[in-house]
Amino acid sequence: MIRFGGSATEAEESAKQAEGRELFVRHARKDGRLVAVLRAVDQGASCIVEAEVYPHGSTQLTRPGPYTFADAHQASAFVTEAVAALMYLGCDIQAQ
Repeated sequence: MIRFGGSATEAEESAKQAEGRELFVRHARKDGRLVAVLRAVDQGASCIVEAEVYPHGSTQLTRPGPYTFADAHQASAFVTEAVAALMYLGCDIQAQ
């Protein structure tokens, strides 16, 4: 919602706050190819982890979840475990 005299930047910021605050993003690559993206978003009363998975041999993106947690600590623990599994499978992890 843009108030009279407000700017588009204020409206964009307001929309971002309604969507939540991004805490972190992790990109998993194997042999240089993107295989997964995990994004944690703080919604205030809860925290969600969104996932994008690029299956091997497929051109279709899948979006399992979102996974909802009571707080950022629980969401972070979930992502840490997922990242550990991806590393075990030979993926390189990049933080953003």
